[in-house]
Amino acid sequence: MSSLATYTQIGLEPNAEGIRQQFAAAHGWENQYRLIIQLGKQLPALPSEWQTEDNRLKGCESQAWLKSEKGEDGCWHFACDSDARIVRGLIVIMLAALNHQPTETIQAFDMEAYFTELGLEKHLSPSRGNGLRAIVLAIRAQASA
Repeated sequence: MSSLATYTQIGLEPNAEGIRQQFAAAHGWENQYRLIIQLGKQLPALPSEWQTEDNRLKGCESQAWLKSEKGEDGCWHFACDSDARIVRGLIVIMLAALNHQPTETIQAFDMEAYFTELGLEKHLSPSRGNGLRAIVLAIRAQASA
């Protein structure tokens, strides 16, 4: 089985500041929506052996899975995937802020403010917002375990 740290380094993984810059350059919701879909296409597919019931996230209408491991450097590495295109893009946005970070950074990051800054809270349905919160809570729970 592959190491999560190696798996999640595949491709050019954005960070939160990079996401902020991309959203600032994508004027209007239609362009931002296209950006979310493009980001989702960059998310590596989760290997089938990681798409288990233990890794399945509850609270999401779509199928979503989360796998985590703590690296020797004390940082957490996450792999997440979904069967929904928009959710895949939103996962990239979340992981840009939380992946490869120590527990303290993960717990302290203000995800609501981040989504507000990007303008996402105005456009996400309540069920999608709840699903994203479920993913963030699962990441935080795993990072504090």
